[in-house]
This record gives sequence, C-alpha cells and structure tokens, in this order.
Amino acid sequence: MDERDAPSTPPRPTSSSHPAPSHRGLRRAGAVLLVVVIALAGVVGLLLLVESRDSSQVDRPASAAAGPGQLFPDQGHAHLQPGQKPQQPYASDPPTSGPHVPQAIDGDRAGTRLDDDQILHALELGDVVMLYGGAEPPAALTALADQLAGPFEPALAATGQAVVLGRRPGTRGIVALAWRHLLQVPDASAPALEQFGAYWLGRGASG
Repeated sequence: MDERDAPSTPPRPTSSSHPAPSHRGLRRAGAVLLVVVIALAGVVGLLLLVESRDSSQVDRPASAAAGPGQLFPDQGHAHLQPGQKPQQPYASDPPTSGPHVPQAIDGDRAGTRLDDDQILHALELGDVVMLYGGAEPPAALTALADQLAGPFEPALAATGQAVVLGRRPGTRGIVALAWRHLLQVPDASAPALEQFGAYWLGRGASG
C-alpha cells in the first residue's frame, strides 16, 4: 500500500490552539467593576444622609417651636426622691420642665395650691395647668377647662388629658403651662388661652 494512500492522522491540538485571555480585557472588566462598586457606595451614602436628615427633623419637635406660648429650654424630666431638690434652678417660674418628684394631682378643687413637683409631673404627662391668683378660679376659667377636657378626674390627669386649675398667690391674670411652654394672659376670656390649651393638651415630655 502506498504511503500516500494511508489515512492522515489529524494534528493534535496544542496549547497555541487556545488563545490566552487578553490582559487588556481583564483590565477593562476590573475597571467596570470598580465603577459599579463606587456608584453603589455613593448611592448608599446618599440614602444614609437623607435618612439622617429625615430622622433629625422627626426627632426635633417642630411643634415645640411653632406652638403657642413662650418656649423654654428642655431641662429634662428626671424623677427625684422625696425631699431631693434639683441641682440647677428652673428656667422659668412657674417651671415648665425639669427634674421633679413624681407627685400626682388628686384634685383641683377651688383654691387648691399646686407645688412645682405636681405641676411638672402633670406637664410631663401631657396635662395643661392653668394658674390663677385669687382664692377661687374665675368662672370663665372653670368653663374653659370643662370645655377643653371635661371635669377634672385623677384618672384622666394620669393619662395626660386633663386641664388642671391651681391657685398660685401673686399670679397676675392667668398663667397657662404646658411642657416647656408658658402663656400669660390678662383674664380667662383671652382667645389665646383657649388656643394654648387646645394645642398643647396631651403633648407632654414625650411629644
């Protein structure tokens, strides 16, 4: 048999038949991946920034600055033991916030005097306190308190939904108190007094 008629053996593949990966292609893929990672990091950072701003706006009581009455610094609402006194003086007189003995108000009968501890604890819960200087509350003040929250009940005051009337000798006109806020008006017929009570009722130290 002639050697020319013998079937030829196909050539064996060599390493040269599989081209090596291009270094340029690897570099391009790495660059694309790096850009994607940087973009994702930027998006995450932006989302965190927006969320932090939103949280700060939520945490900051915007209503505290916008609500009626004079705004005072927040001195906290730490509870003291009986006989213990706050280390710093209150920012206002009567006080609108600050450390106090948690002393509940059990009634607002005509002529009832409220001490600072009772006032602060009521304000902390969300009650509104209205102080007068005479021996008895003006009839218009009693009618306003009933209109805003109904007759006083200790259980209602414990939930921060009561308007509490109290005598404070030396008070001129009517002094209304809410957490961190104070309003003084000439008499109980002042429209600002009703607005103050309606706005702040139920808004205590927790907002």
